[in-house]
Amino acid sequence: MRQCNGLLSSFLLLLALAIGGATRAGAQQAVTVQGEIVDLNCYMAKGAKGPAHKACAQACAKKGMPIGLLSAHQGVFLLLADEADPASYDAAKGLVGEQAEVSGKQFSKDGMASIVVGSVKQAAASHAAAGASQGLAVNQLR
Repeated sequence: MRQCNGLLSSFLLLLALAIGGATRAGAQQAVTVQGEIVDLNCYMAKGAKGPAHKACAQACAKKGMPIGLLSAHQGVFLLLADEADPASYDAAKGLVGEQAEVSGKQFSKDGMASIVVGSVKQAAASHAAAGASQGLAVNQLR
């Protein structure tokens, strides 16, 4: 009976390790999320976001403050640079205060969701609005 209990204990231990390993490996997934790229310092401390906060957000990003993606439906994601290729993260810093679409690997640890930025582009609605406001400014100068 002791030998049976020992085998059962060993089997359960191996099963638990296998399930735990699969959960960690499955925790990263490819995602594409749309939202506003925010500087997390001002957003988390003051709720600052949107066009009125864009200049401050850009200044904070240039100083190296962390940035995130505020999604209307999925909450806030900490944006992380890909150590092997940080160019997409740098591009995301250039879009702080704008609506964007971020693709990459999603991770979650200790309740914090993050995305390692693989690619980023300005959201279509934000791009059209920027073009329209630039066109309006040009027309006002005429």
